[in-house]
Amino acid sequence: MKENNQAKNNNAWLRMNEEETAAAYILGTQYLDFLNRAKTVRETIGYIADTAMNNGFIRWDSSLSIQPGQKLFIEKKGKICALIIVGTDPLDKGINMVVSHIDAPRLDLKPRPLFESDELAFLKTHYYGGIKKYQWLAIPLALHGVVIKPDGSAININIGENPEDPVFTIADLLPHLAKEQMEKKMSEAIKGENLNALAASRPEADQEAKNPVKEYLLKLLQEKYNLEEEDFTSAELELVPALPARDIGLDRSMTGAYGQDDRVCAFTSLQAILQVNSVKRTAMCFFADKEEIGSTGNTGLQSLLLENLVTDLMQSNGQADYYKVRQCLANSAAISADVNAAIDPNYPEVFEKMNNSFLSHGVVLTKYTGSRGKYDSNDANPEYLAALRQLFARHEVVWQVGELGKIDIGGGGTVAQYLARYGMEVVDCGPAVLGMHSPFEVTSKADLYMTYKAYWAFLQEF
Repeated sequence: MKENNQAKNNNAWLRMNEEETAAAYILGTQYLDFLNRAKTVRETIGYIADTAMNNGFIRWDSSLSIQPGQKLFIEKKGKICALIIVGTDPLDKGINMVVSHIDAPRLDLKPRPLFESDELAFLKTHYYGGIKKYQWLAIPLALHGVVIKPDGSAININIGENPEDPVFTIADLLPHLAKEQMEKKMSEAIKGENLNALAASRPEADQEAKNPVKEYLLKLLQEKYNLEEEDFTSAELELVPALPARDIGLDRSMTGAYGQDDRVCAFTSLQAILQVNSVKRTAMCFFADKEEIGSTGNTGLQSLLLENLVTDLMQSNGQADYYKVRQCLANSAAISADVNAAIDPNYPEVFEKMNNSFLSHGVVLTKYTGSRGKYDSNDANPEYLAALRQLFARHEVVWQVGELGKIDIGGGGTVAQYLARYGMEVVDCGPAVLGMHSPFEVTSKADLYMTYKAYWAFLQEF
């Protein structure tokens, strides 16, 4: 590869040799399969678990005494997991961790979602994460999730992904009647309470039925899935775009799919740790939930879940006193594996080209995120960034810097701030994305490959 620099024409495709270009396309094909199989948090955890078990990782339990070289898989609540390769250094020397989130914007069903109006049955939803509501109208939607019955049994739901499956949709208002709607602000034209998905139109034959379409739908749910209406109370069901991941462009250089923020980082970090050999410092890939709504709850990184996980590991080594756990976390180094916004030539007014990231210019180092003067941001230390620059140079990783648009235009946050509070060094690092948070986001396969290389180098030898 050519000498690394931050020149204007730092396009990763031009920096890769033929072997790397071929590898990028192969990785892109594997990525398509992952995106089609992992559209929810639980499905992503299942994919990671199966892949880990097939590649020599073993499930950790409290009776296991950890040893250098062990490959461990830890899962909690079906929504978070970690892959760990135990190093030869004691754990209190710190961990090299790549932390991504596996949740994505979506439409969650309400606890009582079913209703009928004007002889149509609908599913009421509550949107999750930052979305443009109008983007979720007039597209096919698939229903994914799990229902827990009162006896504790689980019913997994996946309707709308196979070509023969029915799908759901939220009908848009025809332009002939939308004059008033189209004069409103985009943020006000579609109300959250109106994101009701069309679910049925056939009525029950019983002429006495009060809501015949809803009752026929409930009959089908009972016959096909053993679901009662009350079961929605103990369910986790979400509507996601029923759109398969696809290659974009005649050159097939890009990937289009739902949920690439942040499953592109989850996939590349998973692939990276599978290729890590024995390490000096323990290496970890951590996959978290709830980032899109502030990392809240007991599966988000504002909880003590990372601290508890490290405590469990150190306890099995007889090191789990309070000081040792804190020492381990403070001595650790982390990559907050998350995406940044790629410059879109259709909207030049919101980007600052000297400091924003470009598609196909490699993995993005984002020193700070936040908004309104870096509020809610981890601002990475220059010493840490210099060390990563050296690491990327040794491994010929094409990289670029990035911010999330012009100052005061918008902003956003990542899990970096919740890792930094332990005292560890943290920086955001991931690929650039076009159409972030839309039902069909776009990434570059060159960036996918460089992100994989960056994470591997970090886990292997930082």
